[in-house]
Amino acid sequence: MRVSGHHGFPPRLRLLTAGDYRQVFDHAAFKVHGKGLMALACPNGLGHPRLGLVFSKRNVRRAVDRNRLKRLARESVRLQQHRLPAVDIVLLARRGAHELDNATLHRQLHGMWRRLERDVHKSMAS
Repeated sequence: MRVSGHHGFPPRLRLLTAGDYRQVFDHAAFKVHGKGLMALACPNGLGHPRLGLVFSKRNVRRAVDRNRLKRLARESVRLQQHRLPAVDIVLLARRGAHELDNATLHRQLHGMWRRLERDVHKSMAS
C-alpha cells in the first residue's frame, strides 16, 4: 500500500523557495562529500533540519535515476531527522551518482549525515 502525497516527508523538512536554496549556497558553513554526492549546509535556527535537492540532468541523465536518488535522499533525512542538527541542507548529485545502488546510497547518505552532525557540533563547541 502506498501513502499518497508527501506524508512521509512534510513541507517543514523541505527547502521550499529559491531564497531558501540561495541562502545555503551563499552561506554554506558546512560541506560534506560522499561518493557521487555533496551536501552543503548552513544553520537555520528552526530547531530541525530541512533538505533541498539539486540533481541536474547534466549529472544524472535519466529521470528514473533522479527520482530514485531523490526518494532515497528524502527517506534518509526522514529517518535521521531526530539526529540531524538544525541546518538547511542542499544535496547535490555529482556525475556517477546514478551508478550507486540503493544500499550503497543509503550508506553514503548515512555517513554524510553523521559527518555533518559531527561538524556542526564541533563548530558550536568552539
